[in-house]
Amino acid sequence: MNQTLLVIDAQQELIDGNQEESAVFNKAQLITNINLLIEKAREANVPVVFVRDLDVAEGIGKGFQIHDEINVPTDIKLFDKKATNSFHGTGLLNHLRTQEIEHIVIAGCKTQHCIDSAVRTATISGFDVTLVGDAHSTTASDFLSAEQIIKHHNETLHGHYNVENFSIVRKSGEDLFLPTHDSYR
Repeated sequence: MNQTLLVIDAQQELIDGNQEESAVFNKAQLITNINLLIEKAREANVPVVFVRDLDVAEGIGKGFQIHDEINVPTDIKLFDKKATNSFHGTGLLNHLRTQEIEHIVIAGCKTQHCIDSAVRTATISGFDVTLVGDAHSTTASDFLSAEQIIKHHNETLHGHYNVENFSIVRKSGEDLFLPTHDSYR
């Protein structure tokens, strides 16, 4: 089965925050878990794709770059996006299809925006998705804490389906590149 690790918006300023926005919830653990996923992908010979948001740090400088504590492999595929959805206006979907990817493991930021839209778009685009429940994060809203938002999305997106393909939520410590989707079909 062809698969990939997709890390979305794991950028310096988004994770650490700035003058207007606080750091994401549990940022040290988020970085640790993303690094664990990258290592597992390397060991399983699974390619890693990063997506960066051009709105972060106005698309320039250190704040725009992938967080400096993330162990970025040298052979990543990188896409920059203008929209919330990683598939909109980028070559991501075409790349995944030309690589004959069937399963995507997703991590990154922010839970209720870019992560949610990527999971849902991937399933309707013909991919099974594993959302890594402890490797995505966000900041609080006016009504919910970041932790509540993350828990809500983990519950909502576990078992989210579009007939043929669906998403499940697993932890970073699991063997994520041995997908378990077929046991749910």
